[in-house]
Amino acid sequence: MELYFPTEFGERLAYCSAAVTALIGLFLMFAPGYAYRFLKLQVKEGRSEAYAEARSAGGFMVGFGLMAILLAQPMIYLALGASFGVAAFGRILSLMSDRGSIFLSLLLLVVQAALAALPFLYGLGYI
Repeated sequence: MELYFPTEFGERLAYCSAAVTALIGLFLMFAPGYAYRFLKLQVKEGRSEAYAEARSAGGFMVGFGLMAILLAQPMIYLALGASFGVAAFGRILSLMSDRGSIFLSLLLLVVQAALAALPFLYGLGYI
């Protein structure tokens, strides 16, 4: 099985979204402390379960991103786009109800919305 690189522009955008998902997952998996500092989160002293959660979520993102790249099917890209869309909706709920860093949350909302839109638009046939 050889690695497939898309020839259509829309599929390339969806492919890039999957690649970014896998890279973010790798960052979460192998550097959870840095990821938590970037997100302005703290691990409670003596409780390392938070690192396990970050690594687990990172592993999920790596697996999802790599499978989208390897399988290169519109339905997989739709699932990736829908997942990031729901995550962006959760970020909007957090912006409306939680007190946190507005700038960071808005920045991450834009990233999640872009990562949702690219594969979703390709999967639906708009690009």
